[in-house]
Amino acid sequence: MAAKTVKPKPPYPTDVSDEEWQFCRPYLELMTEDAPQREHPLRDLFNAVRYVARAGCPWRMLPHDLPPWAAVYQQWQRWIKAGCMEAMAHDLRVLLRMLSQKNAQPSAVILDGRTMQSTPESGARAGYDGHKRRKGSKVHIAVDTLGHLLALKITAANEQERAQVGELAQKLQEVTGEKVELAYVDQGYTGETAAEAAQTEGIRLEVVKLQEAKKGFVLLPRRWVVERSFAWSARFRRLARDYERLTTSLEGIHWLAFATLMLNSLFKSS
Repeated sequence: MAAKTVKPKPPYPTDVSDEEWQFCRPYLELMTEDAPQREHPLRDLFNAVRYVARAGCPWRMLPHDLPPWAAVYQQWQRWIKAGCMEAMAHDLRVLLRMLSQKNAQPSAVILDGRTMQSTPESGARAGYDGHKRRKGSKVHIAVDTLGHLLALKITAANEQERAQVGELAQKLQEVTGEKVELAYVDQGYTGETAAEAAQTEGIRLEVVKLQEAKKGFVLLPRRWVVERSFAWSARFRRLARDYERLTTSLEGIHWLAFATLMLNSLFKSS
């Protein structure tokens, strides 16, 4: 009787390509690939993390042809603590800006916040957003004019956007080498406190107001860019709601999502 042939596992849509892996590997290799304590290939662990982010499944529901969930989660937390996803996203942003014939670091950015519905896991962090009428966490982000993530901060949903300007501005100048001069914001950032906090870091806030006599949909200058970035991140089902118990994990999923999007853009354009 002939032996039954075992077909190789078909790749998941979230698996990195060979070209993408060559770029990602130096950021993820916290120890050598042949280290004696490594039980699973690093590429398989990274593919599993991308699967969780894109599909939105719990860690314990990873498919059986991926590494065990405990090993994947442990490696994911190591990457978060080492800042691997953030470093990868920043370098990808620079490359994509240069391919778009722009300066490596932006001089103008857009700030905004998004409220994410809470879950039992994130309940300790949740607050009530009276404007959105939703209980959850608020993600405050800064993106460049291409929509690429520069900085973010996670707070309870009841925290005001204007109160986060100082910390976001400081992070922006750290990652760009103090190149940012202008930040476009909505009316949630009005007031002297927000303007002074930004000015302390050398950034001028420009409030893009909604037309009072608007009729139908109005595309606001510059503001649409950050809304598109939020829409991009919403394609990752793990970010549909706040499923993370740790704030650092929620930040890490955002950096991973934008790094994944930029990887796709980089290798499609090359």
